[in-house]
Amino acid sequence: MSETLNLVDGNPVTTTTTAAPTRARRIRVTPADVVATASFVALALFVLGRQWRNLGNGYLVTSGQDQTMWEWFFADTAHSLANLENPLSSTLQNYPLGVNLMANTAMFGVSVPLAPITLLFGPTVTFTLALTLGLSGTATAWYWVLSRHLVTSKFAAAVGGVFCGFAPAMISHTNGHPNFVSLFMLPFIALLVIRLGSGERPVRNGMLLGLAVAYQIFLGEEPLLIYSIAFAVFGIAYGASRPGQAIAAARRGFKGLCVAGVVTLAIVAVPLWWQFLGPQSYHSIEHGPVGNDVNAFTRFPSQSLAGDPGSAVGLSMNATEENAFFGWPLLLLVAMTAGWLWRVRVARAAAATVAVMAVLSMGVELSVAHNATGITLPWSWFAKLPLLESVLESRFAMGCIPAIAILLALGTDRAISAGRAGQRSTTLLWLGWLAVSLLPLAPAPAPVAHRAPVPAFFADGTWRSYVSDGSVVTVPLPRPEDAKALQWQVGQKFGYPIAGGYFVGPAGPEDEGKYGPDDRPTAMLLGKTQNTGEVPAIDDATRATALADLRFWNADVVVLPPGKNDQILRATVDRLLGVTGQRVDGVWVWDVRNLT
Repeated sequence: MSETLNLVDGNPVTTTTTAAPTRARRIRVTPADVVATASFVALALFVLGRQWRNLGNGYLVTSGQDQTMWEWFFADTAHSLANLENPLSSTLQNYPLGVNLMANTAMFGVSVPLAPITLLFGPTVTFTLALTLGLSGTATAWYWVLSRHLVTSKFAAAVGGVFCGFAPAMISHTNGHPNFVSLFMLPFIALLVIRLGSGERPVRNGMLLGLAVAYQIFLGEEPLLIYSIAFAVFGIAYGASRPGQAIAAARRGFKGLCVAGVVTLAIVAVPLWWQFLGPQSYHSIEHGPVGNDVNAFTRFPSQSLAGDPGSAVGLSMNATEENAFFGWPLLLLVAMTAGWLWRVRVARAAAATVAVMAVLSMGVELSVAHNATGITLPWSWFAKLPLLESVLESRFAMGCIPAIAILLALGTDRAISAGRAGQRSTTLLWLGWLAVSLLPLAPAPAPVAHRAPVPAFFADGTWRSYVSDGSVVTVPLPRPEDAKALQWQVGQKFGYPIAGGYFVGPAGPEDEGKYGPDDRPTAMLLGKTQNTGEVPAIDDATRATALADLRFWNADVVVLPPGKNDQILRATVDRLLGVTGQRVDGVWVWDVRNLT
């Protein structure tokens, strides 16, 4: 005999079965499941179709330099595994200090299993595949859990699944953050926690939970943190109406949670030590206030049927951070659904989760229509806590997504049931408003541009004549604003290390986190020169500093590719080094092996 907890129509129903364990655990896939999954994959391919058609030189327009960074992470992991090297760190960028990849978003849960694909077809294929599987996999995972444990209608589960996988924030992050797209483990983590609370097989489910959490850590720690808070809010709200049952469930689940903790730590203890205490680790990273404006919640996302490029102006950090753009029709539907289904505990808990996570995402101070109100918000209590201090608070709005999906699935399920009972007007009214709410949010294909051609100096391997055992220093050095040099390095199979780069690492005496390297004087001088277009004053002290920096980087060659103010930069480097650069295969080159 076995007991399982099912949430049908939002109410917990305990059922007892006498079927054989193997039969009870059989995974049944129905035609509706196949259709739903195929639809999710098709929609993901539609969103990323332009990138799939241009794998050779396609680049997601609104990703900034993030696509370059992610492709480098995927390529470096595959390179490390192929050469039996430690994948947690690399000195191939930010030479000679290197990069702590566990302290970055290296996403080993994807980069390790897909390393053969990266080695065979290149990191762009891995990057695009990770995004495609992330979107469709997240939608499928939520559909599976909703259809088996919350609603009876497969269509209702599909509505919830498609929203979880293709919500505005998910599409926004698709442009450059695969760690915030690959969220397919989260519904199963939540489900395993619920099973532990029911007392079902605490050791087995505890081990499964530990494995799931460990894998999610290797997919993305920040999404795990955000959604864990959302799940906790949901659990508290769900248990508040029946505290006695909630306390009993917590006691039943304690043993399993302990097992899960042991399993998780056994897997991630060393990587987490490396992340927080290993070489090139950092304490925290300061982003400044980035809470959501109230108006952001009512807007349509820029990459949607109803959106436009001006939708997010002043309401998001950039095109990859439209975390709260749910649109006013959907917010109205969510509010009406919460009222309609208020007697259903799951609906009440979901509504509370939407409210709490939305408020947290607004940051320290309430802002309306770009105007600060002076009203202090709850995030001010948590902003300085360990781990939370490095989170972009606007991303807490993503914690609303599964809660909204639950409300949509419950409402759709209830409306379909009403139609079967003869109340067709209820069904039509619901489906009509559902269409009005979701169609404007329908994602548009991600825009793609062609990458700039790789200079022949790198593409043809000419660099080999200038690199012995040192590094390549590009002018200016690669940084978060321009990281093309990382693409060139990947294209040459990591044949040389580079100074500078795009990553998060320690900076300053306190080892605070910073995007890009802890810049040396010459790197800052060259970056400023490119921005201003003016040759700086150069004296003997400046030249001595430049030589010291080149020695620190163990530089073999300095390379100036075509770009903004390249003539000004060439004159600057000539004066810094006291030698004239040579034009070689489309770039200016200074062989500094004899100088350093």
